[in-house]
Amino acid sequence: MTSSKQASRILVPLLALTVMAGCGNNAQNNNADEAVKAPAAPVSAHQAHWSYEGDTSPEHWAELDELFTACSTGTSQSPVNIVQTQVKEDEALSPVQVKYSPSPVSILNNGHTIQVNLQNQDNTIILEGTAYVLQQFHFHLPSEHEVDGKHAAMELHLVHKSDDGVLAVVGVLITKGADNSELNKLWSVLPSKESEQETAVEGTFDINKLLPADLHSFRYQGSLTTPPCTEGVQWIVLENPVQWSEAQISAFGDIFPHDNRPVQHLGTREIAADQ
Repeated sequence: MTSSKQASRILVPLLALTVMAGCGNNAQNNNADEAVKAPAAPVSAHQAHWSYEGDTSPEHWAELDELFTACSTGTSQSPVNIVQTQVKEDEALSPVQVKYSPSPVSILNNGHTIQVNLQNQDNTIILEGTAYVLQQFHFHLPSEHEVDGKHAAMELHLVHKSDDGVLAVVGVLITKGADNSELNKLWSVLPSKESEQETAVEGTFDINKLLPADLHSFRYQGSLTTPPCTEGVQWIVLENPVQWSEAQISAFGDIFPHDNRPVQHLGTREIAADQ
C-alpha cells in the first residue's frame, strides 16, 4: 500500500485470544470464472476423520485420505498472514456488494465448528460483476487469517457459490468488545454436542449485523481451510473487524477451544486491496 492509503487502512489492533473455516490465481486477477470450481459445503467433508489435535491435526491431513492431498501439495492454500505493507492497491477492484436480508436459518454443531445454514437463496454478494449465493456461515477460534502476524479472537466465514460452482468466502475478523445482540439469537440455541440434526432458529436472522459498516477488503486466491483443502477459492477478508462480548466468544470457546488451521505460505501470490 502507499503510505497515505496504508494509514487509513490500518485495522483496529487484534486480540491474540484462544478460535474454523473453510477457505490460486494471482491476486491481481480476481475474476471468478478463472477460479477452479470447488465443493459448496467445505465443512462437511468427512471422507476421513480429521481434527485440530494429535494424529489427525492439520499437519497430518494429507496423510488421512488421498482426497486430502492438496492440504500438503497445494501451492495456493489458505489461510495466510496478511502483511499490510505488502498489500497492493488495485484500482480495478471495487468493494464487495452485499445483498443480505433477514432470513430463516438453522444451526448445528458438525464436530468441527458451529455452522449456520440458510433456508433460502435470497442472500448474495456481487464480486466484480459476478453474483454468489450465500450457502452457510461458520466460525473459527482464534482467527485463521492473521494480519501483520497477529490473530483476532475469532473469524466468521460466509461461504458463497456462483451459478457455475465457484466459491467466494467472506472472512470477518472478530475482536473482544461490545455485545452483538443479533448473535444472541444463534447463541441462545448454541449446540454443544456434535449432531447431524439442525436446530431451527426462531424468527429471522439479519446477517448484515455480523458485518462491519465499512466493507473494504483484502483479496486473494486461496483454498478451503479444511479438508480437502480444494484450491480456486476467492477470498475476501474484510479489513475492519467487528466486536463480540467476552461472554459470546467464551461460549464458542467452551465448545471448540481452537479450530483454526495455521497460516500457509503465500508463495508467489499477491494480496490486493479494493478501492
